[in-house]
Amino acid sequence: MIITHNIPWDKCLSKQLFPAIEKGWTDTDKPIHFFWGLAGQNRKEIRKCMESGEEWWYVDVGYLTQQITRYPEPKIHDYDKTYFRICKGNIHTIRCKVGPGSRLQKLEHQGIDVQFKGWNTGETTHILVAPSSETVTYQINGMSQSQWVEQATKQIAEHTDKPVRFRNKPRPGNEFWNTDIKEDLKNAHCLVTNMSLSAIDSILNQVPVICHQRNIASFVSSKDIKFINKPMRPGRKTITEWLKMIAENQFTISEITDGTAYRTLQEQNV
Repeated sequence: MIITHNIPWDKCLSKQLFPAIEKGWTDTDKPIHFFWGLAGQNRKEIRKCMESGEEWWYVDVGYLTQQITRYPEPKIHDYDKTYFRICKGNIHTIRCKVGPGSRLQKLEHQGIDVQFKGWNTGETTHILVAPSSETVTYQINGMSQSQWVEQATKQIAEHTDKPVRFRNKPRPGNEFWNTDIKEDLKNAHCLVTNMSLSAIDSILNQVPVICHQRNIASFVSSKDIKFINKPMRPGRKTITEWLKMIAENQFTISEITDGTAYRTLQEQNV
């Protein structure tokens, strides 16, 4: 029994994603919940699933994908190049297998940046702190975004005197709107985040990451700020395997509709 949890906004992309899931997912007698984001009653309903043990999946924008327009309303520009993640029991994929590489090759052929360029070995000037949204931070860390930033900044100062640069999620009207994270990553020593997908941007732009253990980047990143002076820098082979894994856990709407997403995730034994 597939149960979709829509938020009360008729422009939400779940209006396109959930019908695709209902067509492409093999239904069973047991309840299977699907959530888009954490808005509305979703956090409360996810908590109920966790308490009852009912299966739930989190659906959101993909990891390696052509970006959508988010404001003033979401818009997909190229359906063949726009991918969405479907994660079992978490807002990121944390249990999965490395794929054969064909899906990663497809992304590369589509012109999506999936190339690991090595690590920056030159002089670094700062540490970039890039928190998740307010709702995600509260869901994962049990505190407000500002509290998390204050805590992280204090912990960083205990281990290094490098200056900290802050970057929030771009929103209309804030100072980060229409800016590119690549500018903040230039000459950065490390990026510190909890669950933000900026971790992927950071790694693809030669900057190591410290993140929460439930972040998709935790496979190839340090998980504790005490390692700020020598954050994990895996080799090219390890990063490539990680990218292959990511590619196996995101799908276009057509791949969700025709059952590709369902079959691939079942093969992952998630």
